[in-house]
Amino acid sequence: MTKRRSFSDKFKATVALEALRGDKTAQEIAAKHKIHPTQVTTWKRQAIDGLTGVFSGKARKPEDNEAEVKELHAKIGKLAVENDFLSQGLKR
Repeated sequence: MTKRRSFSDKFKATVALEALRGDKTAQEIAAKHKIHPTQVTTWKRQAIDGLTGVFSGKARKPEDNEAEVKELHAKIGKLAVENDFLSQGLKR
């Protein structure tokens, strides 16, 4: 039984971008990368569908990270207090 090949996201993006450029046909791109032409068309369609999300505003905004920033500031404060305490112990 043949094992399925898996492709990295970077490889898929490269193939999809090449298909979006329109310089070559799907068959030429598929032959170059040794994949099936249907796969090129599928990745191209997924890339086009995904582009709408880039401009729709659904991307994480800096305000969404506010809780994470507060948590990290609390950790920094705790580590600073621990460092001060330990450095005073070394001076003795």
